[in-house]
Amino acid sequence: MNVNRKISAISAPSVVKTHISEIKTVDVLVVGAGPGGSAAAWRAAKAGYRVLVVERKKRIGEPVQCAEFIPGPMVDYARDDGVLSQHIEGMKTYLPSGTVAPSPFPGLMVDRAAFDRALAARAAAAGADIMIDTGLVALDATRRIARVRHDDRSSEIHYQLLMAADGPHSPVARLLGLPPLSVIQTRQYTVPLKAAYADTDIWLSDEFPGGYGWLFPKGGLANLGLGIDRQLKPDLKTPLEHLHGELVRQGRVGPEVMQRTGGAIPVGGLRERLVYKHTLFIGDAGGFTHPITGAGIAAAVQSGERAGLAAVEYIDGNVRALESYAEDMREQYGPTLARAVERRAELARHWRSAQANDDPVQRRGWIAFREYFA
Repeated sequence: MNVNRKISAISAPSVVKTHISEIKTVDVLVVGAGPGGSAAAWRAAKAGYRVLVVERKKRIGEPVQCAEFIPGPMVDYARDDGVLSQHIEGMKTYLPSGTVAPSPFPGLMVDRAAFDRALAARAAAAGADIMIDTGLVALDATRRIARVRHDDRSSEIHYQLLMAADGPHSPVARLLGLPPLSVIQTRQYTVPLKAAYADTDIWLSDEFPGGYGWLFPKGGLANLGLGIDRQLKPDLKTPLEHLHGELVRQGRVGPEVMQRTGGAIPVGGLRERLVYKHTLFIGDAGGFTHPITGAGIAAAVQSGERAGLAAVEYIDGNVRALESYAEDMREQYGPTLARAVERRAELARHWRSAQANDDPVQRRGWIAFREYFA
């Protein structure tokens, strides 16, 4: 084994660069250097095990594909330099009638790229190797061998356990023959914010079937976006342009678009099997993302850390550790996600009809209202 590994500063574009020249054997192979993957790698490496993280992107954390909000209890993960953008105090929900409902919603806006790089640096500092620009191309789950490609060269990685932290379209799941997760699509602009703002705004209406519109402030900028079920409305650009234009006319944001991004959000709840053939599914790949709000960073970190600890226990000889991971995650997230899936199903009966623009229908389907929990 010949591994040349370099670690640069957290603020550098690529944080960690690792090159591999021949077959490598590890205890834990993590696919994906997002929050869940790095959290799992950190926990396993901290216990002294050989951990390798492979990340297909050239720059960890980029492109950013989320609204960059984390709940208040995750403040310890926002202490690294450059991570925290601003605090959020509340939420204003705009209903179809024009009624605006304020509610408490404490949390933090983060620089998601810096957030991801800080977690990756934490894993690397604990001893994990991280290979960027490296994609998973084949998997032999029976022999526990993964083939990855980097710089037009492929390498075989032998592992004891595999962590699938590779997003809603998980290549690991596909290579294992597991079914894809249900997803909706998002589109987001980063725009100038005309005045300091401490709340997040949410728009509920049939303009965004299967999802909602949002504005999350972050200092002098704001993430303005929407999520939509493309089976109900294929065009995401037009409603976002309309929302942007309306806020420009109100003088709340500037007309410039500093950045465009988007991606998929899993909305079907937990994957049927969170552990399969010595593979543990984490974060979006496991369906931990909230099917109504799309929030997933906290669940990714928490499931990642729990998976990393389960890996340590399993390799140490606890043969039930992997089953315990799945049981714990279903106990912790199952009821919340099941309720969200149920509310989505209720809303699905009304999208593209007049009822979708009734306030009571939308209140029933959004977390800020007591009707959601009834």
